[in-house]
Amino acid sequence: MKNKAKILLIYTGGTIGMIKDPVTNSLKAFNFDQLLSKIPELKLLSHKIETYSFEDPKDSSDFDHTDYIALAKVIEANYEDFDGFVVLHGSDTMSYTASALSFMLENLTKPVIFTGSQLPIGDLRTDAKENLITSIQVAGLHENGKPVIKEVGLYFEYKLYRANRTTKINAEHFEAFESLNYPPLIESGVNLKINRSSLQRIPSKRKLKVHHELDNRVMVIKLIPSLAKKTLEHILETPHIKGIILETFGSGNSKTDIWFIKALEKAINKGIHIVNVTQCSGGSVEMGKYETSDQLKKIGLIEGKDITTEAAVGKMMYMLTKDLEYNVFKTIFETSLRGEMK
Repeated sequence: MKNKAKILLIYTGGTIGMIKDPVTNSLKAFNFDQLLSKIPELKLLSHKIETYSFEDPKDSSDFDHTDYIALAKVIEANYEDFDGFVVLHGSDTMSYTASALSFMLENLTKPVIFTGSQLPIGDLRTDAKENLITSIQVAGLHENGKPVIKEVGLYFEYKLYRANRTTKINAEHFEAFESLNYPPLIESGVNLKINRSSLQRIPSKRKLKVHHELDNRVMVIKLIPSLAKKTLEHILETPHIKGIILETFGSGNSKTDIWFIKALEKAINKGIHIVNVTQCSGGSVEMGKYETSDQLKKIGLIEGKDITTEAAVGKMMYMLTKDLEYNVFKTIFETSLRGEMK
């Protein structure tokens, strides 16, 4: 196992990079060049750590597709010079950003590990130190001269997950993220326990291809039992929308009213791509399993299987730039590209 790796720590914003003002008690970003003064334990790591901070760090709630592109370009520009990357990001939309990056970084053969914290780095009880230190260790893991992790991961509270399988499930607990449809890649205890059967296997000779375009003409619609006809029709007629993530009930079920099915069919005929994902935290869409999803299958909705809403949004923004015919788009979307679905 390689002892020393060169890691680029990228700060985009978020709680992990905040400190409390002793006078106002409000949170403010601190200078990341002073990272070692806040976490002196980093000096004990054998890895060489360099830092890069976004010129205008953002709360993750303000992060959008243009920031995803900027982040991908930072990784691309430094890809040959570093063995791994750790991205510090606000937890609220971390799964969205990390999922999008997984599609943008094609043929990734080095670790890109997202992490953050629920408490500021300067707080006495902060979870930032453990998350950051272990993320760096994970990013530096090598065996036989090659990285152990060759994908975009998300590390939080002793577990490394495949990033595009994650969802933030708790706003208060340190265990903020979960991957209900896919096991952790690594669990941190006294030792790092690697779940080798779950890792991505990308041939090391493949050349990284970074996709610089995303199309944000995407909308998420969450079905409710009392959804009004005029409300749905108004939403589906929103100008410029090209992709819809439709959060349905259970294993992909919905209303069977004729007006509902016709409204979706009309949108599909206009060229809008509609993906059926489940509102449930875990489980999978299986259109046709029940009568309440059979019509959705017949009119051509894309089956999201066990993809998360966050990953579906990222995949949609990525694929909309490819200008594909509907059936080709549907076939590719229903295929796992980065391990995001079964």
